[in-house]
Amino acid sequence: MLLFAFYTLLAFLSYFAIRRYSWKNRIRETLTLVESPLTPGISVIAPAYNEAVTIIPNVRSLLTLNYPRFEVIIVNDGSTDDTLEKLIHEFELSEINFAYHPQLLCQPVKRFFKSDNPAYARLLVVDKVNGKSKADAVNAGINAASFSYFLNTDVDCILDRNTLLKLIRPFMDEEKRVIATGATLRMANSCVADAGMLTTISPPEEWLPRFQEMEYIRSFVLGKMGWNTINAVPNVSGGLGLFDKDIVIKAGGYDPKSLGEDMDMIIRMCKYMCEQKLDYAIRYIPETLCWTEGPSTLKIFGRQRTRWARGLLQIFSTHRQVLFNPKYKRLGLIVFPYNFFFELLAPVIEFVGLMYYIYIIVANVINWDFAIILLLFIYTFSVFISSLAILWDQLTFRYYKSWKDVAKLCMMTFLEPFIYHPLVLFFAMKGYLFHLTGKKHGWGNMQRKGFKQQVTA
Repeated sequence: MLLFAFYTLLAFLSYFAIRRYSWKNRIRETLTLVESPLTPGISVIAPAYNEAVTIIPNVRSLLTLNYPRFEVIIVNDGSTDDTLEKLIHEFELSEINFAYHPQLLCQPVKRFFKSDNPAYARLLVVDKVNGKSKADAVNAGINAASFSYFLNTDVDCILDRNTLLKLIRPFMDEEKRVIATGATLRMANSCVADAGMLTTISPPEEWLPRFQEMEYIRSFVLGKMGWNTINAVPNVSGGLGLFDKDIVIKAGGYDPKSLGEDMDMIIRMCKYMCEQKLDYAIRYIPETLCWTEGPSTLKIFGRQRTRWARGLLQIFSTHRQVLFNPKYKRLGLIVFPYNFFFELLAPVIEFVGLMYYIYIIVANVINWDFAIILLLFIYTFSVFISSLAILWDQLTFRYYKSWKDVAKLCMMTFLEPFIYHPLVLFFAMKGYLFHLTGKKHGWGNMQRKGFKQQVTA
């Protein structure tokens, strides 16, 4: 009941946040940032490890972002395929001498590459020793970054052309110091791309990525926007986040040993601001600015979710002093308690509850009338809250041109409790077990299929 109460509260808060965002964007002109000489520079950092399938169109996508002052830093994290060779050939790169001043710890950097072609002047490729984590590669990219803000993204993502314009706005609008901004992510598995830009947006045809699309919309549009209203955003996705580089460096950068480096980084930034008694804000944007290729096989999906669960348990172990600590304000009194009870403990409570259900059925001591009413209530609320997030997203931004596509997503809300949610629960428990037993973690190879390319006559 507490969880449902929080979901209901977040639904109301997100509604007002989305309404306010839409209203503000109607009365201001984002494109003025393109013309202003005061627009801050941004370094776009994208680590790459064995990404030969998608690297070229996605780098082209990053180079076509609509923003006056930015650079694209691709960190080749010791790829064993031909990722680097493809980059060198496609973008006419040659090795250069580069003034590299490491402020954050990472594996050694071997070479830097730039192009003499003016069309690719914004591109810098950093070739380094594999650090066995994205965090290590991002730290290298931050060390090489020229500007005061950096965008952390993945090379398997395609970004909206105005991503930087929209993410930098909160940094310039807020009275408080904004230390990070994020935006909604969506699955790109069945979308069509042309030269690194999406031309057709469609929900995934395969069921597993379509379940993830539904989950992402609910998490970002309803969850993150709700927390945004009270300045208690729990994390900024590793797939798309704009950060204040100075605060990231002072907080120690990304932890290469963390399995949940995106949430860990936000926590350490917030801890730094609280310890220094500095007022801060983290903001989220309800618009979808990033499309990423989600796992389409159970094996890869399980590996991802097991790692996420281990990362969450690791974070609470590392930062346990934050929980219920008034010194850390909203982080210690709202964000951490919510994540502790409704994210970390939720799979354990649910698993125990399922085992108890099985016991009382076998022992024939179950009150079937009450049990059926309770299950129907839980099921109905689950379908309602997920459908609400999908419909708010569609009514506000209309990413899908056909309501048939919306119906496909809404259908997944009816199936989620029977198919998708048990999988998430199983892999969460598996992750906790692996972490507690000290099983060695392997990042594995997240194989990419690449994006559908538009066929031209």
